[in-house]
Amino acid sequence: MGLFKKKNAVFIENAGGVIITKSIYQGTSKLKWFFREESVNPADNGWRAIGDKDTQEYINNTENMIVVDFNTLANIEPAVLSVYDMPVGSDLELCFDNTANLKF
Repeated sequence: MGLFKKKNAVFIENAGGVIITKSIYQGTSKLKWFFREESVNPADNGWRAIGDKDTQEYINNTENMIVVDFNTLANIEPAVLSVYDMPVGSDLELCFDNTANLKF
């Protein structure tokens, strides 16, 4: 058991890093808010992701944030692929309707 690790798909080559909450990465919350800021370094694409169960107190603790490749987030929530090219200043909320369709 656990000998074979699932390989993540690469959707966008050299997509850069994105800051996400550990709760999204660990699967304890779903991506809810997605916004783009100015990059802090060349490897950063500026995208930030916050989960639906993340409180202000949770996100204020920097230990609850991690940097992952954008493709890692896209493997968790593929909807982010449709907005990758949106400009700095974009501020999105993911919404699920009663038919389980996802939309920004």
